[in-house]
Amino acid sequence: MSNLKHIPPSDPIYISGSLHVDQARIAISDLVKDLIAESHEGAESGAIECITLDQAINRILAKDLLSPIDVPVADNSAMDGFAFHGDCLGQSEDLISLKVIGTAFAGKPYEDSIAPGECIKIMTGALMPGDCDTVIPQEFIEPHSPIDDSIVSFKANRVKRGENRRLRGEDLQQGKPAITAGRLLRPSDLGLAASLGISELAVHRKLRVAILSSGDELRPLGHALEAGNIYDSNRYSLIGLLKRLDLEIIDCGIVRDDPASLKAAFIDAASKADVLISSGGVSAGEADFTKQIMQELGDVGFWKIAMRPGRPMAFGMLRPVDGSSRKTLFFGLPGNPVAVMVTFYQFVRSALLQLNGASQTEPPIMQAIAEAPIRKRPGRTEFQRAIVVRGPDGKPTVTLTGSQGAGILRSMSEANCFVILSHEQGNVAAGDWVDVALFDGLL
Repeated sequence: MSNLKHIPPSDPIYISGSLHVDQARIAISDLVKDLIAESHEGAESGAIECITLDQAINRILAKDLLSPIDVPVADNSAMDGFAFHGDCLGQSEDLISLKVIGTAFAGKPYEDSIAPGECIKIMTGALMPGDCDTVIPQEFIEPHSPIDDSIVSFKANRVKRGENRRLRGEDLQQGKPAITAGRLLRPSDLGLAASLGISELAVHRKLRVAILSSGDELRPLGHALEAGNIYDSNRYSLIGLLKRLDLEIIDCGIVRDDPASLKAAFIDAASKADVLISSGGVSAGEADFTKQIMQELGDVGFWKIAMRPGRPMAFGMLRPVDGSSRKTLFFGLPGNPVAVMVTFYQFVRSALLQLNGASQTEPPIMQAIAEAPIRKRPGRTEFQRAIVVRGPDGKPTVTLTGSQGAGILRSMSEANCFVILSHEQGNVAAGDWVDVALFDGLL
């Protein structure tokens, strides 16, 4: 397919079925970039919307958020202690004694003048009086027993002039970006916006993602299973994955394995959605009609990727059939339940975030120690389902969730991470460090 410029259809890698995971990611990212560029030329109205903070979690910021104020708004104390002017500091072990003439609280500043030899008691966050530039922490005050507690003493080398004072604008200056465009908004981002007095954010419109499952063997929940039937689990896995990204989901249900039904379903889904994700119908089986239909409807490549699980996958673009300029990104995922989730995590999730304007699309990778040996054949990338915990020595350790078959959905349900074994990597011994991708973020 011409748009996948890094992997043309005539390439021996493409034909042989040995497309590497990294090559597939590059090809997908390049096509998404092309689609973004085309959409910018056509600038769809309503692609950006303003929403309130309480609606903004997991949305993608569309414009830099500029701070309307300095943070902090004024010089203030970084800790509890006593504020004074640093001119009085002497050398090394000199003992400084100051008269305490008042107290400054957060939200209730001390407003009188402070003369040399005087200080005020000050709380964390309280405004620094103009006559003061230094704070000595409470714990550095020398023990003493004045009758009225009006004198504090401390050694001069306990503090340097200007210490323990937060300067106006040192965290963030007025007019500077507080959060840059492309951020997938987290709870801390909402808190930061609120601290600046901002109640609304400009975010990208939610992508509309259509999903469907194909296969004569599939039955919806609530129906009796006959010989050879199975319940359709893939749509529910995909719905959960897409809800984690807070996208608009169009559920197109189960489609039978016949060309007319599939073609009608694809045309209908593409007319409504920015992205279509199907599961099943991308292998070489006689009843897999997806390839035939895609040759009619779009520019789609059918890949066999050197990975486990999830070897067969289709990807590309559906052309508009209604005369509009809309193009729909298409992912044809395998039918096996685990393979659906693995290919979503490794390819679809990043593409959706990229298409929706996110600047960071790849999940972070950490390392952990394998608790037991892991069998691995060089020549493919493997994504083993596992549980990572902190060991007795404080180091992260990882254990596989039993059998790793592509149809064993329990291996995903029990896991909290993937162990990622690279293309050329072989067997892993107990005690080896391995790459791990966590499923969920904490914040």
